[in-house]
Amino acid sequence: MTHTLHRFGHADDLASDFIVTMMPSRGINDRDAVSKQKAFLTAAVKHGPVNLGDSTKGGQYRPEKDASPVMHWHRDGTPKPSDVIDGVDKPTTVSAVFDNYEAVRAFIEDLRQIDLGLSVNIASIPADAVRCCNDCGLTRHSVEYSLGFQGRTDRLPDDLTLKLSSMCGHGMISAAFARKMIEWVRSGRRTPEDASRYMARFCVCGSYNPSRAKALLDETTQTGKTP
Repeated sequence: MTHTLHRFGHADDLASDFIVTMMPSRGINDRDAVSKQKAFLTAAVKHGPVNLGDSTKGGQYRPEKDASPVMHWHRDGTPKPSDVIDGVDKPTTVSAVFDNYEAVRAFIEDLRQIDLGLSVNIASIPADAVRCCNDCGLTRHSVEYSLGFQGRTDRLPDDLTLKLSSMCGHGMISAAFARKMIEWVRSGRRTPEDASRYMARFCVCGSYNPSRAKALLDETTQTGKTP
């Protein structure tokens, strides 16, 4: 199971959401894991990921120690994948997030070729993960499904808020924060791209998909409806 299992959404918008994670088992295959995980991240960069992550250091969008309120108007939003790769200094969980099938398929093909020997998980619509394995000549080991939310679902936030907040599987993006970003975008205080990067900075493992977040915010500003 992975923290990316419970991303809320519908088939159309989840079709642009692929998270590939690599994790060693402590005391079993974590020897030389650092070099292997750096190789994983380096291979991912060639295929244009929308986010990279190290669960102990954060993603390529991360908070800054010298932040101040005024920096929102001049912050450099350029992702820095090298910071993630260089920061891996002990066995951890690393991830690469993609927003299209062809990119993730090419990445998995590369991983098959270099054969790093650590567990790899694809979080996506199950049919797309199976298709990816088949296209790359791999046999899927196992599969897990999320059964969705149960109980008093009438007390849950609206769909758009859930789609944005549940992309952080560790719960670091609250429903209130997601709603704030939605309102800021709708009122023109921030662009969808800015708001998606803000939320990505709070995802401590780097599995947030800012490309999907931007598309969801674009849609709600264009139509005035909740996607």
